[in-house]
Amino acid sequence: MSDPPPIPPVEQAQEIALSLWGQGSGFALGLLRTWNLYQMMIIVGLFLAAHLLRMVMGPRLHGWMRRREGWPKWRIRLLVMVHRRLRVIFFVTLGWITYAVMQEATWPSRSYLIGIVVSLATAWLVIAFVTRLIANGFARHVVRYASWIWATLIILGLTEEARRLMDSLSVTLGETRISVWIIVQAVAILWGLLFIARLISSTTASRIRRNEQISPSMQVLAVKLLQVSLFGAAFFVGLRMVGFDLTGLAVLSGAIGVGIGFGLQKVVSNLVSGVIILLDKSIKPGDVISLGETFGWINALGARYVSVVTRDGKEYLIPNEDLITGQVVNWSHSDEFVRLDIHFATAYGDDPHKVRKIAIDATASVPRVLAMKEPVCHIVGFGESSVNYILRFWIRDPVEGLTNIRGNVYLALWSAFHENGISIPYPQRELRLLADPDDLAKPTHF
Repeated sequence: MSDPPPIPPVEQAQEIALSLWGQGSGFALGLLRTWNLYQMMIIVGLFLAAHLLRMVMGPRLHGWMRRREGWPKWRIRLLVMVHRRLRVIFFVTLGWITYAVMQEATWPSRSYLIGIVVSLATAWLVIAFVTRLIANGFARHVVRYASWIWATLIILGLTEEARRLMDSLSVTLGETRISVWIIVQAVAILWGLLFIARLISSTTASRIRRNEQISPSMQVLAVKLLQVSLFGAAFFVGLRMVGFDLTGLAVLSGAIGVGIGFGLQKVVSNLVSGVIILLDKSIKPGDVISLGETFGWINALGARYVSVVTRDGKEYLIPNEDLITGQVVNWSHSDEFVRLDIHFATAYGDDPHKVRKIAIDATASVPRVLAMKEPVCHIVGFGESSVNYILRFWIRDPVEGLTNIRGNVYLALWSAFHENGISIPYPQRELRLLADPDDLAKPTHF
């Protein structure tokens, strides 16, 4: 005999839905029985008792929490969660006590409904506390509601019917059959594996950052490689667990790679440049750099950009490619010593030997100027109305700023020149009035 023709997916879904509807209708009609009505009244009474306890104990717990000073944040957040769910906590506690008493005092069927309601409330309470560990708000709500639905199906004993219903809702693409049940499994497994990978990654990354024997750039590189490895492994393992054929994914990834090569050249270039920066250690977190008119210190090295924070609090996100192809001044690359130059001028009437000595002594008195590398001062030219000098000095903390140290040196020069009678000239010009030929030989000064 030949096998009967398979039932179409739509008819399977209709059959399962009708079965669930019949079970739900039977359960609803069962609530009209006498002992079920009594159980419903008991449940309502338990809820009212929990509400009254919440009204009495809630303000007291809140006042006690406000007096807790110096407690860790995680403990305070746990207390806040408990305070917000006091009603449910009281309901679950009273419900289990009532259920245990009724199990001993009467027939089990006369406390069956109470057991279901208390089990649902307990599952919802546990899920609410556990999902608070998820930092992302959207993911937390999705996981919470999905877990609540699945826990409800387990407690009501409807998991097999729900699985069959979701499995019957499917489409076939070539030799691949995709159903709602497979999608749900894939999402749950992938999310679980990615959550575990993220937890391991964050824990290991914190340990790597605390290791002082590893340079900052290698710390960033190790963390990035660890994250890519863990998340990639979680993704492919998850696909294999749900029965996805990775052969087709390899072909698809090849096509995607061609598209990336043409459409995302800049993104790929920045990613590769970021790896090169981490490997050659040309810049690292904490370095002071200048790129064009941007001056600041490296705050973080990202996969696509470098975060540079300036003295005025602005944060520039500079693409990694610009740091590879452009001219970058790293003030603290090989060592932390930096030489700064200052130009100034004095009048021709001032003794240059005296000016140089006063300028060097004044510069050496500025706190951040290094005494181990003495300042020097040289004449660089004779101007139209002044003698021009260059003053050079060294510092070892460019991260503290360059403009401020130059300003302090200028102030020190101003005070020293004022005390010693050294004048800073202003431009002078000689004008001749040509209106009267007799006055051509008589210069006039202003």
